Amino acid sequence: MAKETIAGLAKRLGISKASVSYALNGQPGVSELTRRRVLDLAEELEWYPSSSARALSRSRAGAVGMVLSADPVLIGTEPYYMAMLAGIETALAEGDMALMLRMVGKDPAQERATYERWAGERKVDGVLVFDHLHDDPRPALLDRLGLPFVLHGAPESEVTPAFSGTTTDHAGDAATIVRHLHDRGHRRIAHVSGPRTFLHEEERIRGVAECASGHGIEVVRYEANYALEAGHDAVVSLLHAPGDRPTAMVFGNDLMSMGGLLALRELGLRCPGDVAIVSWDDSLHCQLASPAVTALSRNPGMQGRVAAELLLALLDAGGIQTRSMPVSELVVRSSTAAA
Repeated sequence: MAKETIAGLAKRLGISKASVSYALNGQPGVSELTRRRVLDLAEELEWYPSSSARALSRSRAGAVGMVLSADPVLIGTEPYYMAMLAGIETALAEGDMALMLRMVGKDPAQERATYERWAGERKVDGVLVFDHLHDDPRPALLDRLGLPFVLHGAPESEVTPAFSGTTTDHAGDAATIVRHLHDRGHRRIAHVSGPRTFLHEEERIRGVAECASGHGIEVVRYEANYALEAGHDAVVSLLHAPGDRPTAMVFGNDLMSMGGLLALRELGLRCPGDVAIVSWDDSLHCQLASPAVTALSRNPGMQGRVAAELLLALLDAGGIQTRSMPVSELVVRSSTAAA
């Protein structure tokens, strides 16, 4: 049987095609009774407007863009990103929007070109921006291109009234970790961070250093790139360095923590007997590792959902909003026994 058309629905109900279109697309211009009649008939006939027709009626692309400047292999194995994407998809599905995802490596020119292409071809209605940078050029670029955006996970000092975003108290998270290690008796720790080009990592580094100083703890810093191999190499380098070795190590994510555990085993050291480990991200990896790894539970699924909801609200009503993420909870496991 041929698919029913809007004109056919209008004829069946004895109303105009415009009224049917308004009702199907959630637009004003029809009474609630008429809207209900249209939706009931569409459901009875198992009829839905095409995505292209719906997008045209709304003058929208019906999609949200997201560009990740990282190694695609790392993204595919990083539980934080997978959980965050699931949260984003949940919110977008409820808003009847699609997600257009691009992974462009670490070349800023590719990310800029992607935004320019999306804007020029009207491929997306807005974008989600992650991993805020020092002197980040993206907000100004997106403003110039006319692409609404939400900046996710920036330090609280970085999101201004000029644009929507979610903020995280990175210093508070750092203090939670440092206080836990202090209470366990650790006085010399290593902080294996992600790249300092990201503002959130700069905030974490500063937070760890300040809280440690207040508790009489010495901190050794090591910059890495979130990969499992980077965590492994960090442990080897730190433990072979001259001077007293740290009794605890804080890793910027769960994959680096797993690499750190592997390195300790290779070196014949015990966790937590010789070196304790804390991960800045919790995941199934941390729960199933031996020993299970103490980690910050940051609920990336919820974070992704909130960021997407802010963007949908921006597209629908145009209001600028900022949402603070809840304080992270430290899930204490067997990798942080007393020193």
